[in-house]
Amino acid sequence: MSPGMGAALKIPTEESVAGVNESSGEKRFVLHNVSWETYERLIADLQDQSHYRVFYDHGTLEIMSPSLKHEVYNRAISDLIRVMTLDLGIDIINAGSTTLKLKKRKRGAEPATCFYIHNEALMRGKTEVDLTADPPPDVIFEVDITSGSVNKALIYAAFGVPELWRYDGKNFRIYQLKGRRYVEAGKSLACPWLTAASLAEFMQQTRTEGPSAALRAFRDSLRQQRGRRKKETK
Repeated sequence: MSPGMGAALKIPTEESVAGVNESSGEKRFVLHNVSWETYERLIADLQDQSHYRVFYDHGTLEIMSPSLKHEVYNRAISDLIRVMTLDLGIDIINAGSTTLKLKKRKRGAEPATCFYIHNEALMRGKTEVDLTADPPPDVIFEVDITSGSVNKALIYAAFGVPELWRYDGKNFRIYQLKGRRYVEAGKSLACPWLTAASLAEFMQQTRTEGPSAALRAFRDSLRQQRGRRKKETK
């Protein structure tokens, strides 16, 4: 029985995962003609296996096993947002790789990390995201070291995610949703004190000096900026 007919999918093992990228360590398992019902059963089966991330787009299903490099970059951005919002006194929800899906759009995704900032109060206390009733995350961050079989930007645009950040190991880009597509921007709308250039510099420091050193440098820079702004307003 084909996946599209509702057959159960076997959770991939290290030996069965297809599309292994030796240089990055990322592993991808891709199937086509997978029904929505099969996709939902699979994410339910994988809910306790957080090292897998699942994407679904009109019958194409991709399971990704992130590499160490991917997770280092992912944690670095999560830590940066945490330090920044604590320093600025901003309440956020880091929703991590929570499952986002819309049956009517036939799309689903588990981002590297996503944040509720403007809509934090609306999501406070909730245990899952229901995109039929809840707003999408304000920001989604993706580490795109290797190319996948699913276009993540199309998925997030279909969900109405206002802002998408992407890092490929060298370049950091910020995209904002304009109509039905993302347009590259110089700085963040959700976090206007962050620019693509400053985030690229932070990630470069993470690569060369380590995450802790990069985070300390970012924190010091943020506090210096705040000090200068206070002097200018006096």
